[in-house]
Amino acid sequence: MHSVRPFHRLQYLECTLLPPPPRKRKTSNEEKKEKDNDHTHTRFTESSDTKRPDRTPHAWPALDKWNLENLQNDPILRERPLKCGEDDDEHSIRIKLKHFMKYLHNNTDDSPLYIFEGSFDEDRLAKSLLTDYRVPTYFNEDLFHLVGEKRRPPYRWFLVGPERSGTCVHIDPLATSAWNTLIEGKKRWMLFPPHVSKGTVKGKSCIRKGEDDEAVHYFTTILPRMKEAAVESGGTGRYEHFECYEFTQFAGETVYIPDGWWHAVINLTHTIGVTQNFVSSRTFDQVWIKTRTGRKKMAYKWLLKLEDAYPNLAKRAKEMNERDNFVMKYDPKEVETREHRERKDRERKRAKKLAKKG
Repeated sequence: MHSVRPFHRLQYLECTLLPPPPRKRKTSNEEKKEKDNDHTHTRFTESSDTKRPDRTPHAWPALDKWNLENLQNDPILRERPLKCGEDDDEHSIRIKLKHFMKYLHNNTDDSPLYIFEGSFDEDRLAKSLLTDYRVPTYFNEDLFHLVGEKRRPPYRWFLVGPERSGTCVHIDPLATSAWNTLIEGKKRWMLFPPHVSKGTVKGKSCIRKGEDDEAVHYFTTILPRMKEAAVESGGTGRYEHFECYEFTQFAGETVYIPDGWWHAVINLTHTIGVTQNFVSSRTFDQVWIKTRTGRKKMAYKWLLKLEDAYPNLAKRAKEMNERDNFVMKYDPKEVETREHRERKDRERKRAKKLAKKG
């Protein structure tokens, strides 16, 4: 088990940007395609209805209510069991907030438990958390809302994390984007653009025998090795076009994570925050392609809703299906065809059995 002592060095790191080596000059068509596919925060906000800085979080009741002392003493929330992990069989591990707060202050774990509660909106009492914040203006379009709360995948989480807790490097599911607002504490982030390979961002070549990839070890040990290897490579091999963005998030700040970007987080101090995944019109193509295979039944229901609310996007979805020769499993015509085929198969099998008996 590695020492947690190097963790404290993270609090003094500067924002790191490793730029890619110079690329060949782009044609006008390539530049246009790149602009159309640009989902950076700058381009995202350029299309927003608002032209002024979004100060939504500064008006949240959560800024006053969500601090360690208040949560610990809240007569309702402190009794609520909240998710803080999963066991080996992927079953949720839940703990009452009052017990978790004691753990938060007293634990010495290398990789502490981390409350990542995504079902608080289903709890009649804990649902009060929803009244303490609202979605920042920049991110108020969410096309998954069309399928309803019960059908859509989990998408919002209430977060309480001890110092050293965090999340391993990952991409958010179904090509969704995300925003993350920190209410209390400090977080360290590492982001990689989509073109950086999975093996590279996970530091496969930098992990030594017996080491793990938990968040604290990733930030204190694996990342420094990766960045050193990237510099030594001169932008060749697995580190060709390598980029990484490292920064610290402070209380009151919101981070936007574009779809397809790898990211990892570690809590530099005890933290409280909230995060939501969402789908915007700008990223519809990528989300549709992921959803039609990853959430087949929901995708068909979503398409029906899009036909009424966003006919242009429904048309686009059908065009992509036709382009890719993709048949939706729950389309009534496909269901009828499949049932007819299965019925014929059963009849043939029955006829074969009868023939053998005869």
